[in-house]
Amino acid sequence: MTVKAPPVTVDFLSRFTASEQFQKVFQEGMGLVEETANYLDGPGRQEARLLDRHGAVAYATESMRLTTRLMQLASWLLLQKAIGAGEVSSDEARKERHRISLAEIGRGNALMGSDQLPQGLLDIVDRSLSLHQRVQKLDAMINMQAKSSATAAESPVSSQIDRIAAVFNAARP
Repeated sequence: MTVKAPPVTVDFLSRFTASEQFQKVFQEGMGLVEETANYLDGPGRQEARLLDRHGAVAYATESMRLTTRLMQLASWLLLQKAIGAGEVSSDEARKERHRISLAEIGRGNALMGSDQLPQGLLDIVDRSLSLHQRVQKLDAMINMQAKSSATAAESPVSSQIDRIAAVFNAARP
């Protein structure tokens, strides 16, 4: 009689963080953080000076939303990279995940003066929103895999199968 070994769960996170796809997302995210900082400190600052009071408030609000979104994305990307490299234990990762919020930090309501926002800022905002959506999907996939792995590990049926397999493996010469 042949006993099937329990199915092995593929560790999506380890494979993903080692993949070319993750490297591209990581580089895009970090590049966008750097590009945003350069824009806000350079051309964006000059463009903001040309705005009236309402435009300046809209610019400040949108740039604050943008930087908040990018800092959360960068934190998530760096955490995933550290987990994949084995630099962070699963307990540490769980604690850090609670500090990172990938909740929607969208455009929010249109503000008076938002029609004056410079195209450079709007372009960066659009790209950050696109990246944010992709990272949310990746995070959901990672969380789903982690929950299914935990459920499989805690399953009473799974533990019984493991015990039966151990008996049969011990009985082999």
